Amino acid sequence: MSPRSATPAAEPERLSALTPQQGRRRLVDHAYEAIRDDLIRLRIEPGAPLDEKVLSASLDVGLTPVRDALKRLTLERLVVTYPRRGTFAAEIRISDERWLTEARTGLEGLAAALAAQRATDADRVALTELAQELEAAKVSPAYVDLDAAVHRAIYAATHNPYLESTLNQYANAALRIWHYALRGLGSPSPHPCDQAEVVDAIIARDGERARVSAEAHLLDYSVEVRRLLRFDPQAATPGP
Repeated sequence: MSPRSATPAAEPERLSALTPQQGRRRLVDHAYEAIRDDLIRLRIEPGAPLDEKVLSASLDVGLTPVRDALKRLTLERLVVTYPRRGTFAAEIRISDERWLTEARTGLEGLAAALAAQRATDADRVALTELAQELEAAKVSPAYVDLDAAVHRAIYAATHNPYLESTLNQYANAALRIWHYALRGLGSPSPHPCDQAEVVDAIIARDGERARVSAEAHLLDYSVEVRRLLRFDPQAATPGP
């Protein structure tokens, strides 16, 4: 894991304007998002030890935010802690893709349908802009991150914090498997799984079309990731 300076120079000034509780929450969120993204993108290898002091120094935050972030990541199954051994990045189990797809399909459809009903004007603008960026990035390494950003924007547009939290947790685990499957490829994927139809339906406020399109998109993703895993020389076993 390479050292980083993930806290912008202006961050202390912004934090100074917050209450102590707000500032602490901001630091925990910052640590959580930075470690989460390193785990998802495999910048932290599966099974690698996680040293709190090293993370604290690389993120330029105290030990308490790092510990709180690791606790949250443990609940999300991205991190595991063993008594007397320490804390480690969770191993990747290819078979989890099947269980994640089973859990996510209906919820992704529900989220898209709710977003079609509840998205604000600002939500719709953000989704439109992300969909345009995603279309332009089909042969770019940025494709996977933009695809994830579209998913997260749809979850936020449901304005249901419980659904948003649950889907983000599942998406984090699925994204980690996706990055594992893409290792060694020169492009994001030979067959990108488009979300344009999902976003179009949400913008049109067509809840049923949004639901069907979101479920179809997720199933297309599942087929593609399994195909890639079958040909991944680093995979110990083929996808389910």
